[in-house]
Amino acid sequence: MKAMIIKEVGGTDVFQISEKAKPVAKPGHMVVEVKATSVNPIDTMLRSIELPWSTNLPEILHGDVAGIVIEVGAEVTDFNIGDEVYGMAGGINGVDGALAEFMLVDARLMAQKPKTLTMKQAAALPLVAITSYEALVDKMDVKPGDNVLIHGTTGGVGHIAVQLAKVLGANVTSTYSPANEALAKTVGADNLVDYTTESVSDYVQTYTNGVGFDKIFDPVAGDNIQKSFEAAKYNGHVATTLPIADPLQVALKSLSFHSILMLIPLCHGINHASHGRILTEIAELVDAGKITPIIDESNFSIWEVAKAHDLLASGKAVGKITLTV
Repeated sequence: MKAMIIKEVGGTDVFQISEKAKPVAKPGHMVVEVKATSVNPIDTMLRSIELPWSTNLPEILHGDVAGIVIEVGAEVTDFNIGDEVYGMAGGINGVDGALAEFMLVDARLMAQKPKTLTMKQAAALPLVAITSYEALVDKMDVKPGDNVLIHGTTGGVGHIAVQLAKVLGANVTSTYSPANEALAKTVGADNLVDYTTESVSDYVQTYTNGVGFDKIFDPVAGDNIQKSFEAAKYNGHVATTLPIADPLQVALKSLSFHSILMLIPLCHGINHASHGRILTEIAELVDAGKITPIIDESNFSIWEVAKAHDLLASGKAVGKITLTV
């Protein structure tokens, strides 16, 4: 099969097309004919810098995949040849990813693709949907009536998190960039905050009567995390996807702080089935019209992955960047 591989960490010029042996199914696994993948920040980081998983970096990157099952290994009972599936199942920790014509996947990490989405649309969902679910459901246990703040209305994770929080019955306030105001208005938040003009104290007063938000999901992190701590009520919850430098406010406000790393099943071999379960639930919500991915208008093939990585780095993409085979 053809694949885009890397032999070393570096710029986008490290990608090269190569012939590799087509994978063969093994117990608990399936071979998927890749139809689409998407670009996540973790993909660009694995390509460009040394990370904890770089010592066991596979040649083929990208975890998100949507495709068709062409071979089923022993012990796989929930899938059949011909099934259209999606998942986040490789591109890290020695497991080859989706930048190839075929991909070997652990069946527990996969789910039936939402019937109402194209392969291109479905490939945009796995990492961001699992991340949002783990933050809002597994970690913060968002309930009907919760006052929830989500940063990055139109971001890859943010736009899914807003929609999922609404499904959970929360009252959702979300921050956005004025450049994406029109798109932000389509995502479904109850309240939108232009983070470039509105202070934390202002929107806390406006939308929580000065008390603070019950639960905050901050996939932006960095310097923004201190705004999240400021916006949280005493004894509230804050979840983020990135490390934090100064946790002082966590202690001073008695916050429950949650770190979200959806890569744990892939990197440490535990809780694989949780991913398949989450993606099955997400597919049902998508087909019910309650969650819709935002896809960038770019139209790359996997053989143009370098251009896709460059676009993500430029900050000009609107929605998830997807690639097809």
